[in-house]
Amino acid sequence: MLIDWFTVGAQVINFLVLVWLLKRFLYRPILDAIDAREQRIAAELADADAKRAEAKQERETFQHKNQEFDQQRAALFTHAMDEAKAERRRLLDEARQTADALRDKRQEALRQEADQLNQALMHRTEQEVFAIARKTLTDLAGASLEERLVDVFIERLGAMDSEAHTLFAEALKATSEPVRVRSAFELPPAQRELIQAALNSRFETEVPVQFEAGPDLVGGIELTANGQQVGWSIADHLRSLEQGVRELLKAKDQSDVVPKPAQPAPDATHS
Repeated sequence: MLIDWFTVGAQVINFLVLVWLLKRFLYRPILDAIDAREQRIAAELADADAKRAEAKQERETFQHKNQEFDQQRAALFTHAMDEAKAERRRLLDEARQTADALRDKRQEALRQEADQLNQALMHRTEQEVFAIARKTLTDLAGASLEERLVDVFIERLGAMDSEAHTLFAEALKATSEPVRVRSAFELPPAQRELIQAALNSRFETEVPVQFEAGPDLVGGIELTANGQQVGWSIADHLRSLEQGVRELLKAKDQSDVVPKPAQPAPDATHS
């Protein structure tokens, strides 16, 4: 079999031309397209990685901010709870103090009312007792009692101390008016003579005397000269007794006013 080298050469050249043409117009665009696509895919993958990294960073940032927000919220809640507890304690303390003050004020008002009522009852009782005593002694007073009172009065004149005697003697010298002798009842002449004689003897002079009746004496005799006074009567004893009772009641009222013990400070710790 004979080989046509020209045909073979032409076919080889055609093949080479075909290969070149394929490479030039088919493979190169395809390879360029493949390279471009690979580059685009690589760029897209890189962009996706960047976006994924960015998303991860944003997620981490969001989580961090969310944690900070949770911490701040917890801190604010704790602070608000502490302030609420403190305000609750303050309001409770104020309410307790107000209630204590109102209770103390009410107790003080009740105590004062009770003291006033007690004092009023004691004073009323005192007045009634002494009024009954005066009325009884006035009803019991009579001539026999007056005779005994004259004897007591004369004894008082004789027992007068030197200072009182001197004052009364000077009062007699300083006035020209008669001395007054008052008694609860009119004294009979015999009683008047006894008193006159006792005065003359005690002061060693003729003492002018004016006798008067004074029912307010409630039994007794009273001698007055130029402002000086000497005598004795049941009314004096009643007045002395009244004064003693008043002083006793006053001392009792003062002893009842004692300082209140200090109230302990309220415990401000509450759950």
